[in-house]
Amino acid sequence: MTATVGQGTAKPGSGHRRHATLALTVIAGAQLMVVLDATIVNIALTYIHQALHFSQTNLSWVLNAYTLTFGGLLLLGGRAGDLFGRRRMFMIGVAVFAAASLLGGFAQDQTWLLVTRALQGVGGAIASPTALALIATNFEEGPERNRAMGIYAAVSGAGAAIGLILGGILTSELDWRWVLFVNAPIGVAIVAATPFVIHESERIRHQTLDLFGAFSSTAGMAALVYGFIRAATPGDGWNDSLTLISFAVAVVLLTAFVITEWRTSEPLMPLRLFRDETRVGSYVVMLILGAAVFAMFYFLTQYIEFVMGYSALKAGFAFLPVSAVIVVVAQVTSTLISRVPVKLLMGTGTLFAGGGLLWLSKLTVHASYATHLLPAIGLIAIGMGLIFVPITVTAVAGVQPRDSGVASAMLNVAQQVGGTIGLSALVTVFSHAANSDAAAHARTMPPDLVKVHAFTAGATRAFEVGAIFALVGFVAAMVLVRARPEDLSGGARLPVAG
Repeated sequence: MTATVGQGTAKPGSGHRRHATLALTVIAGAQLMVVLDATIVNIALTYIHQALHFSQTNLSWVLNAYTLTFGGLLLLGGRAGDLFGRRRMFMIGVAVFAAASLLGGFAQDQTWLLVTRALQGVGGAIASPTALALIATNFEEGPERNRAMGIYAAVSGAGAAIGLILGGILTSELDWRWVLFVNAPIGVAIVAATPFVIHESERIRHQTLDLFGAFSSTAGMAALVYGFIRAATPGDGWNDSLTLISFAVAVVLLTAFVITEWRTSEPLMPLRLFRDETRVGSYVVMLILGAAVFAMFYFLTQYIEFVMGYSALKAGFAFLPVSAVIVVVAQVTSTLISRVPVKLLMGTGTLFAGGGLLWLSKLTVHASYATHLLPAIGLIAIGMGLIFVPITVTAVAGVQPRDSGVASAMLNVAQQVGGTIGLSALVTVFSHAANSDAAAHARTMPPDLVKVHAFTAGATRAFEVGAIFALVGFVAAMVLVRARPEDLSGGARLPVAG
């Protein structure tokens, strides 16, 4: 295994392996901290609502404030690592995230909490793409990197479920503020350990930051994410004027961004990254997977608590099998990736995930955890474990070292935008189905039972559409992904774009 470009070649040995293990532990720890934040706060929303007197509409911004800054700044965060040093930007991102978490835990009013949540998004947008890029630059392409990517992918895939479990424990046993406080000591430990176990990447010399590209991509992505967030908000929807204006602004700014990147000699996002069909396929599958699967947690968490009557703690542990299965399957997949065609792994994963979502679409108000939920979430977890490793590996395989950060950021962008699009689309599907069911049973059922039936009808229809998304992901994997096992084994290399 080699060190970062310009650092020389490390000699294999027990000391070297320990060093690599520590480096991977730090990187994976940071990624877990960022990923689980997307769901750990979900469990605490009811407590936050009561403690800081949020309205039901404003409460959604506890999540949206993070999503907006995280999604908007990902490209800039990834490119900053390429230009100024990935280890340096990684430490800055983790430090900002941890500090914002600590401050958010002390929040005394709504504005305080929302500002710190937005700052968490800033830190996450810097730390997450640089974490993946550090694996690409600290581990040689081939079996070593594949194993490292297996750990990284397992953490990324299991993070959402771990967040629900940890959120349930912290809010039930301590206080809602601990879903934020918990990040501070982890962040401090990661920042302290990073200089000793991770090599700094070689910086791109004599290149300036594409300022217009940075502005147009950040503002354009923020407008796009905001438009989808607003579209999914009850009372606003797809026909709201501000929603349509947000989408229009996003189209204008992102079009200007692409034109600028095509013309400039020092782009923020080099378009040469998209010349490789496998890499494009990885981004597309991640986008669709995000739309199909990540909204699942939103509806299923509410179903378990509202329809099945689980407590926050019990609901969190209901997702424990998801984390366990993803970790196991991801490790197996990391050994298969140099033997089995990547498109088969991705395609099989999308079919498993789609099958699990289709199973969930058959839920009723009387469903049981063991016979209805557990098999479904097991299938979804197997699918995620099969998909995340090859997607993560192929997204950065063959990329020039100077572009690893932005290539990693694009994978995060695909996941973030896909999840946001999927949530807004499936919330729309949910609302229509739930309202229709409520109207049909309004005169024949008690009001409380009407609400339970309506929610179940809406959620199952959303899962049905999610299964269709997964099928589209299968087609994308089969058509676009071309990498062969030998391309990812270290014996042969994917062509370097550009």
